[in-house]
Amino acid sequence: MSASPSGGGGSGGGAPINDVLTDDELHAVLARLGPEAERDAFGLVCSRWLRIQSSERRRLRARAGPSMLRRLAMRFSGILELDLSQSPSRSFYPGVIDDDLEVIAGGFHDLRVLALQNCKGITDVGIIKLGDGLPCLQSLDVSHCRKLSDRGLKVVALGCRNLRQLQITGCRLITDNLLNALSKGCLNLEELGAVGCSSITDAGISALADGCHNLRSLDISKCNKVGDPGICKIAEVSSSSLVSLRLLDCIKVGDKSIHSLAKFCCNLETLVIGGCRDVSDKSIQALALACCSSLRNLRMDWCLKITDASLISLLCNCKLLAAIDVGCCDQITDAAFQGMESNGFLSELRVLKTNNCVRLTVAGVSSVVESCKALEYLDVRSCPQVTKQNCEQAGLQFPAGCKVNFEGSLSESDPSGDRFF
Repeated sequence: MSASPSGGGGSGGGAPINDVLTDDELHAVLARLGPEAERDAFGLVCSRWLRIQSSERRRLRARAGPSMLRRLAMRFSGILELDLSQSPSRSFYPGVIDDDLEVIAGGFHDLRVLALQNCKGITDVGIIKLGDGLPCLQSLDVSHCRKLSDRGLKVVALGCRNLRQLQITGCRLITDNLLNALSKGCLNLEELGAVGCSSITDAGISALADGCHNLRSLDISKCNKVGDPGICKIAEVSSSSLVSLRLLDCIKVGDKSIHSLAKFCCNLETLVIGGCRDVSDKSIQALALACCSSLRNLRMDWCLKITDASLISLLCNCKLLAAIDVGCCDQITDAAFQGMESNGFLSELRVLKTNNCVRLTVAGVSSVVESCKALEYLDVRSCPQVTKQNCEQAGLQFPAGCKVNFEGSLSESDPSGDRFF
């Protein structure tokens, strides 16, 4: 690259590099550059090289108004992923508005991924433009865009038929009407996040299941109008594809749903049923047998009917379990963990949350420590018989690198545990 980029030739009197190399050859040179700094330096050579570098860019994160977005669309013609998300804690004036979405729809025709998290200024007017102008869109995140309703997102569902991922968490105006539209327009939908969409009911979930047979991940936590009928339908229709289901604080979900998951979803890897207080040992034991070769993460805190029998069945049968949360399940005792070392079935466990399990003692924790050599995080908050002093007096040696939470705040989050759920 030491040759002169234009006229005058190099020190040896050869032809200028821009006269020698074609665009295809320059693209090949750019493809061989690794670090981002090298690729940026490539575009500083001259306007031609900058144009080639810009055409190769596929991802863009920006915070810009309509005029700047138009320039970006002209410069970065090959953009496939665009992130305009805003901070949840701040509002950037004027923020993303409907005019911006109109420019995106008109200038980024090949867009595959669009992130608009916390863009509270956008409305159905702008979203309709996206549905009409981005037929190739595969992933859309409008989490916490509180002004959006079925009216705008239905146009996306019917216009973006390649959509595979949709995040509408916190969009409280969404109802079953959108799920009906998704079932008709987005037959390849694989992931739906609808946390807190409290107007969604069993009817909408059933409609979604009827049309979207490839669902892999569904998060309808805090959707309190969804119960067993909708979950049973999802389990039956998405039996071979469903790997992640989150039902946190869905108070109408009970044993019937878990039995249905056990019957149909043998590939289930992650299940979150925290706060589903009608779930009992019988259904968890069935789940442990049915998903023994797939289940990795299970959160069932505040499932007050759960006893040692559930944990024993899970730990004996589910060899791949990496994370379990039984916080506030006050019927759990040391017996749930006894015999683990001799059976050797917990080698994969990395996270165990037993906060507020008031019957648990140091003896039970000792059984865990002896068997779980890969443990990264142990939560024993508010377990009155398990204190740091008691564990030290018992001579417990926790695995290297394991964080033990004895006294942290109940609102404290831990990255080691949260990433599993």
